[in-house]
Amino acid sequence: MDSHSPYNDAALNALAQQVAAAALDKRVMVATAESCTGGWISKALTDLAGSSAWFEAGVVTYSYSAKESLLGVNPRTLERTGAVSEETVLEMVSGALARYGAGVAVAVTGIAGPSGGTADKPVGTVWIGWKRRGGYAHAKVFHFGGDREAVRRQTVAAALAGIVTELNG
Repeated sequence: MDSHSPYNDAALNALAQQVAAAALDKRVMVATAESCTGGWISKALTDLAGSSAWFEAGVVTYSYSAKESLLGVNPRTLERTGAVSEETVLEMVSGALARYGAGVAVAVTGIAGPSGGTADKPVGTVWIGWKRRGGYAHAKVFHFGGDREAVRRQTVAAALAGIVTELNG
């Protein structure tokens, strides 16, 4: 990744530091539920020294069965809408918040590529959901460009930025 990219390691680290500051300020723990990023959001957060003060848990759920057993995603939701959908990411983020005792959670599910895309869900399609304890889950769809790493980096950046917004908004 080009060192001038807005999604380089330094930029992701800066976003993680913003999450840390907001979580500490609001006195909440953070949880993550990841599919297409494979734990990268959790890694970015726990790369920071002292993250145990505000990072609760992270779970990587690639398969349907993992989404069901670890996050409580309804099998009917997966059958009806697929893993890469607003409905699924909302259930993922709600499950992470409920099961891991955090004050705020983020969930991501998408198609990072290079294969796996379809006409209605092309490579680069990513759903990200956020939820704060006591609030409503909300999600946004993104259509990222580039190769697998670029899609994943952009997903991590958007997920982290969304946590900051969720905590400070």
